[in-house]
Amino acid sequence: MPEGHTIHRLAADHRERFGGRAVRVSSPQGRFSDAAELLDGTVLTAAEAHGKHLFLGFAPGEWVHIHLGLFGKVAFGDTPAPPPAGTVRLRLLNERSYMDLRGPTACALITEPEKQAIHDRLGPDPLRDDDGPGRAWRRISRSRTTVAALLMDQKVIAGVGNVYRAEVLFRHGIDPYRAGRDLTEAQWTAIWHDLAALMREGVRHNRIDTVRPEHTPEAMGRPPRVDDHGGEVYVYRRALQPCHICGGEIRTAGLAARNLFWCPACQPA
Repeated sequence: MPEGHTIHRLAADHRERFGGRAVRVSSPQGRFSDAAELLDGTVLTAAEAHGKHLFLGFAPGEWVHIHLGLFGKVAFGDTPAPPPAGTVRLRLLNERSYMDLRGPTACALITEPEKQAIHDRLGPDPLRDDDGPGRAWRRISRSRTTVAALLMDQKVIAGVGNVYRAEVLFRHGIDPYRAGRDLTEAQWTAIWHDLAALMREGVRHNRIDTVRPEHTPEAMGRPPRVDDHGGEVYVYRRALQPCHICGGEIRTAGLAARNLFWCPACQPA
């Protein structure tokens, strides 16, 4: 499932390609046909993200809510657009660009109150300017749940996935099994601001890189990471490999139905 930086990148791409212009809206697959017919020929007025949720604004109070889930994909291209291939749920088209959406968990036309209800059930997002660490801290500071599980709970903090979860805990030397209430507020504030910085870089470069300059392959004289997920990381999907910092073995374990990665020496209990 894409992490939050990807959804913010998609919102920016929609604004750049379609913002302020009338768009043709269709549903080649047919599952979004009624809504597409209502929106066809209207202007895309807004595109925003909150965590892993994308919102495309059209007429006042009308939003297309998209959640990619595990299998959703968005593809952009320049016109002329090819005939839709596969199960395209939603196509946007103007004189210069097209967008095809396939396989999302959610793609629905919603009202402003329905959109607000989604925001209300989500935690703060480090990439939203009007969010900060305080609201999440009030929940984390009272919780006996592990900080690793809390970081993946979208009701606590929105947009963080398995990669950012593993990497930010390593960067701050936090044992992933530490209870939320055993963090200090200063530790949580530092984690929040680090997440915001890392995720902004993710939006900018469209990949996740979490290693500091002194730990890059060039600085350390080591081979670059080779992985489908791309990006230089400390612990994510590096189980049984040596830690870049201490040389110890990276561990992995299951937690909340996801694989957890950490270095026991750099993140002591």
